[in-house]
Amino acid sequence: MFTFCFRRAALAGMVALGLLGTASAELPAFKTGFIFTTHHSPFLVAASKGEAFKEQGVYLNPLVERESYELVKNGKPVAILDLVVAKSGSETATLFAQKHLDMGIASITAIMAGIDKGTPMKIICPLQTEGMALMAPKDSPLADWDSLMERVKDAKEPVKIGFHSPTSAPKIVLEGALTQAGLKVTLDPSDMNADVLLVDLKETSNLLASLTAGQVDAVVGPSPFPEVAQTKGVGKVLINLADLPPAGQWANFPCCVGVASEDMLKNHPDVVSAYVELIKRTNKWCNEHQREAGEIAAQWIGLPPEAGRMSTLVFVNEFNENWLRGAGSYLDILNRMHKFNGALKGKSIEQAKPLLIDSTILDSIKL
Repeated sequence: MFTFCFRRAALAGMVALGLLGTASAELPAFKTGFIFTTHHSPFLVAASKGEAFKEQGVYLNPLVERESYELVKNGKPVAILDLVVAKSGSETATLFAQKHLDMGIASITAIMAGIDKGTPMKIICPLQTEGMALMAPKDSPLADWDSLMERVKDAKEPVKIGFHSPTSAPKIVLEGALTQAGLKVTLDPSDMNADVLLVDLKETSNLLASLTAGQVDAVVGPSPFPEVAQTKGVGKVLINLADLPPAGQWANFPCCVGVASEDMLKNHPDVVSAYVELIKRTNKWCNEHQREAGEIAAQWIGLPPEAGRMSTLVFVNEFNENWLRGAGSYLDILNRMHKFNGALKGKSIEQAKPLLIDSTILDSIKL
């Protein structure tokens, strides 16, 4: 409420000073979420570039930098986006459930978990694949996946691996790979019979801190944290999750997605359409300017630009066969782990797709 009132007061002041037209102050405003990760580079790049993207036909015009933006399509403002920074995909899903978000970006697994619990929202566009890794402290004897498996085999107590969110894609992929390798995985610190203890570090900002503090043996997380660990000399990558065994099973897995509440889709489809087009066009730009996109996103979230330049993220613009296969694998993994108890319990991707995805707007936008 404070942010809303502050923005309205700021806009009113800008109108009074002649810096903003009255039409902008009267535009509908919608709360739009994102997380401090380069996985969300397209939105961060669009916000940073502003009118430089005017030729795309859809762009963001800053009203209050990093807080509030006009969403402009074909030269006409259609809405104001008030930005909300979430700590994780799980928190994003909770904010949707509490009606504190209208649109946003989060991991597909977090959104699946929210939809399973009955939150009225839909995936409206894919965002990216890849960009997830398992890391260890710089001076750790661990060097790769095989050495981790040896450590697990020889250890007298569970090996500790940290994650940032219970429903994050990196955590779900790693847990699936560990389980498939025949290991007993637990979240219970008192379970000394387990092979691996997964430790909830609560948010991405704690990933690298836990490595330097010796709190865990390794952490799993999204870009840019693997790149930052290397550039700052505090950690090393044991394996990119796309390379987890068996070979090829975890490659090109979807991670983050664009999301809108069902209320937005029903009552403001024009705004959702402009938002999806903004992401889709900026996805394309980010793929064509990978190093610059990574640098912009890293600077936005206060990380070394060289870490952003190391990005290997691939941004995608359609729910293609590979994307749907990966989404289906997530469903299967989460069901085998008994993570679903609601709408998605026991469902295949074919059965779950109408509950999860509304591709109508995405399919209508041609680049």
